[in-house]
Amino acid sequence: MKVYTYSEARQHLAELLEQAQREGGVRVRRRDGRVFVITPVAEGRSPFDVPGAELGLTTEEVVDLVREGRRPA
Repeated sequence: MKVYTYSEARQHLAELLEQAQREGGVRVRRRDGRVFVITPVAEGRSPFDVPGAELGLTTEEVVDLVREGRRPA
């Protein structure tokens, strides 16, 4: 993980944030020796939030297919 001085971090903040996004985090070291980690925050998106597929079916056709699939064999 790349370590920046506090002054470097201030001067190159946009670059630092991009690097944190790519690599998962960067460290910033202050003059007194304290070290801080800047990491990107994961999006709180649902795993079910996926794009739909255009199948060219009407609602009625989809309902009929679901009903057919639920019929006992």
